[in-house]
Amino acid sequence: MVQEHILTEEDAIAAALGGTVLGGGGGGSRRLGEKMGIQAVQTGRVRLVPIEALSPDAILLTVSAVGAPAAKNACASPADYVGAVERFIECFDVRPAGIITNECGGNATMNGWIQAAHLQLPLVDAPCNGRAHPTGVMGAMGLHLQSDFVSRQVAVGGSKACGSYIEMAATGSLAKASGLVRLASIEAEGLVAVARNPVPASYVKKNAAPGAIARCIALGKKMLKLQKEKNDIPAGAADFLQGEICMEGCIRQLQLETRKGFDVGSFTVVRGDCSMEMSFWNEYMTLETGEKRIGTFPDLLMTFEAASGMPISSAEIREGMNIKILHVSSKNMQLGAGMLDPALFEPAEAAVGKDILSYVFKNKEEIVWH
Repeated sequence: MVQEHILTEEDAIAAALGGTVLGGGGGGSRRLGEKMGIQAVQTGRVRLVPIEALSPDAILLTVSAVGAPAAKNACASPADYVGAVERFIECFDVRPAGIITNECGGNATMNGWIQAAHLQLPLVDAPCNGRAHPTGVMGAMGLHLQSDFVSRQVAVGGSKACGSYIEMAATGSLAKASGLVRLASIEAEGLVAVARNPVPASYVKKNAAPGAIARCIALGKKMLKLQKEKNDIPAGAADFLQGEICMEGCIRQLQLETRKGFDVGSFTVVRGDCSMEMSFWNEYMTLETGEKRIGTFPDLLMTFEAASGMPISSAEIREGMNIKILHVSSKNMQLGAGMLDPALFEPAEAAVGKDILSYVFKNKEEIVWH
């Protein structure tokens, strides 16, 4: 059996880097994630525990950040992340046996580290999804399909100095409670820390992405080694994830706006006579050239700065930047059960104005989670 691992500063740096790639354009800031991870391991012991080490009836609490990363006034402090769990315990009289993150990303992979350090709870290596996703319901492990499930969620964030601070607790259907959390992120001017949806470890093991944090750390360590050796980092990431670098070029026609708590937009990457268009809704949704679709969420689409080889999120993209584009088929991703419901992809289609459903679900048997 895989044993628990005490996380280190080296792990935090690697997890933020590898997590940024698996964020697929979203999943938060690598710099913030690295900072929070290092702070967590300096604060106390952060125990990364395999799901197999827990009793099937052990209650696990999901933690996350919700909002638009590019929002100028986004603010959720480490105290807010800890506070969200503390408020959840107070409001709902639930004492979790461990914490799981909702997804992988530059910051999202570190969701739970600071809470685990302060509250001395195990950080369980079973994210709700092995990549980042735009909506809370996508990271709810299929709980929205259980008619008798009642969602409980707490959100904390914003700036007290600027008057945008908010704390909110919600109980209701998963969609309604998640919608209220998204509204709270807007009231907080961009970002809130969230604790939500306590469920047994048996459910998490079946419907989440066990081992995804370890995958982020392993990918990050490989990328750091490539950087030290002055080798091709994007190519190494593609090899690790069984994907390919399908384009290198200059960003043109960038469109980005923050709409209803999401970063939404598109851009074209040009090199000579070749061009590709990417759309994003926090995460990259589509990659196409002319009439040909190259990749569609939940395929992993990710951008790297060409000069440094470092991954950059959709919130960091700038006009004129030279980038490389990574594509990894969803068949090679660890996906949670939230990726298996066609209805959850309809808002993504509406947001970016692109066909997504027919590309994802025409071969539904190819989508594999765990």
